[in-house]
Amino acid sequence: MSPGNHRITQPTSEIEASHSLGLRVIAIYKAVKTVCLIIVAIVAFGLHQEKNFDHLVHALEHLSLTDSNGLRWQLVQRLEEMGPGKFVAIGIVALAYAAIFATEGTGLWLRKHWAEWFTVIATGSLIPFEIYEMFHKFNLLKLAALLANVAIVIYLVRLAMQPHARS
Repeated sequence: MSPGNHRITQPTSEIEASHSLGLRVIAIYKAVKTVCLIIVAIVAFGLHQEKNFDHLVHALEHLSLTDSNGLRWQLVQRLEEMGPGKFVAIGIVALAYAAIFATEGTGLWLRKHWAEWFTVIATGSLIPFEIYEMFHKFNLLKLAALLANVAIVIYLVRLAMQPHARS
């Protein structure tokens, strides 16, 4: 591989410059998701320790909040059912997804053609699960994430299908 393949490619036209902005926005979105998943992994690995897990459950049980819908108690029950042992798996999965999102974001930031297709495949493969989740337990955050991911896939497919001078 020649050293020139490692440089950031520059837009060659006004159209490519506007696509470059779109790629940067998507790359930032992927970076935010990466950081959030790394935080989830850190918390999950911390909750794997029995002492930290017990402290969290105890804190949730003794919060002095009015909980009219029982959400706090549902969380406590679910945590107790899971136990601290499952948090290692949660942390590993979160780190794996963070690595995928970081790869997508970095490739898109560098305007690499392979990253467009990688992101289409990775993001598109999760859309059926997002649709299922949205219909299973609807909320606006799930709808927003689904719409954002569908828009990203459509945008990147259209962009990736165009001839590229930057390859």
